[in-house]
Amino acid sequence: MRPLAERMRPRSVDEMVGQRRLLAPGSALRRAVESGRVHSMVLWGPPGCGKTTLALLLARHGQAEFRAISAVLSGLPEVRQVLAEAAQRFAEGRRTVLFVDEVHRFNKTQQDAFLPHIERGTIIFVGATTENPSFELNSALLSRCRVHVMEAVSAEDIAISLQHALDDAERGLALQGLRVADDTLSQIAQAADGDVRRALTLLEIAAELAADEGGEITQATLVQVLADRTRRFDKGGEQFYDQISALHKSVRSSNPDAALYWLARMLDGGCDPAYLARRLTRMAVEDIGLADPRALQMALECWDTFERLGSPEGELALAQLTLYLASTAKSNAAYAAFKQAQGDVREHGTQDVPMHLRNAPTRLMKSLGYAKGYQYDHGHDGGVALEQTGFPDAMGERVYYQPVERGLEIKLKQKLDALRERRSQARRATAPGTD
Repeated sequence: MRPLAERMRPRSVDEMVGQRRLLAPGSALRRAVESGRVHSMVLWGPPGCGKTTLALLLARHGQAEFRAISAVLSGLPEVRQVLAEAAQRFAEGRRTVLFVDEVHRFNKTQQDAFLPHIERGTIIFVGATTENPSFELNSALLSRCRVHVMEAVSAEDIAISLQHALDDAERGLALQGLRVADDTLSQIAQAADGDVRRALTLLEIAAELAADEGGEITQATLVQVLADRTRRFDKGGEQFYDQISALHKSVRSSNPDAALYWLARMLDGGCDPAYLARRLTRMAVEDIGLADPRALQMALECWDTFERLGSPEGELALAQLTLYLASTAKSNAAYAAFKQAQGDVREHGTQDVPMHLRNAPTRLMKSLGYAKGYQYDHGHDGGVALEQTGFPDAMGERVYYQPVERGLEIKLKQKLDALRERRSQARRATAPGTD
């Protein structure tokens, strides 16, 4: 017997759960599907959201042959064979919906093979991907397809799909006389994490176990079924970078609770804790900076602690660091100053070091004027030679670093503002033409 998820695959747009925005009554895609006037497209969304089902419905309403290949399992020879069959079908006046699962796994040459067939109308191309097509698909292929974004199905909608499977006598489980409480069904829907196919698979497993326990899916049944469940997480795909972005931005926004949530999500999904330690250290440098120099030291100590303890004990050090980084004072003044300095280096090229700042270890270099006019700062009141310049002569003096009025930088700002004013006054006093 076919798996429950396959048996319960929707036979019409109305039977699909989720995708309320994309398939709303009167929407462009729904009208195209139901009228049979289908176009080549890329369906971008997480696993189990209905990409394959939608492609099947396109073929059914368009009275077209449905062919499916997987980029994971198929090579270029198989692709060419399928395209040749579609071309023959097209010559006979019949259309083909070619569904390419995990299309982002095809390389450029393989993706290019579809282009002439899409242009001629030999196939109605439907590519399915869990990755951002902007990054993973050729621009030539994207320009010939419409991209439709599909969303993870909510737990509430998944629960509806599960209830349909329990009530359906033809394709579902109604004849088994199963008993399951609403909250138990909701737990299965929640555990599926947006994946309808996964939810139906979990329900089928639970039903098999319940058959030996009087026909009731109990909490004890769920413990067995859900023991190894994991959340959706792709260690290198779109979802991965979205989550690390959420962690970083929550720290930057001084929201320790949200930051801790995203840290827990990534650890739960199997993210390498050493990678998280590195990213947290970057946050300490980039977003906390000199407002709290202790943050960088804490980040390095946390990293070292995790290396010594490992998981799961070392993960608490990551949690503590995350909370501290999100809670302490923030400043990107050093980061911004460094970017400005890099910009000047690129713009002004290789400027000569001013003579008074050059090193003069030999008599010849001294005779050429190296180090001439240099003022030893420690020999001046306050430990600073106020008239001394530090930039190449052609550039003049610059101000990059602007401390913020947060954390330790409050004191740094007060000191630097006063020092910069004194320097300005001293240079004005010694400028040519000054009395």
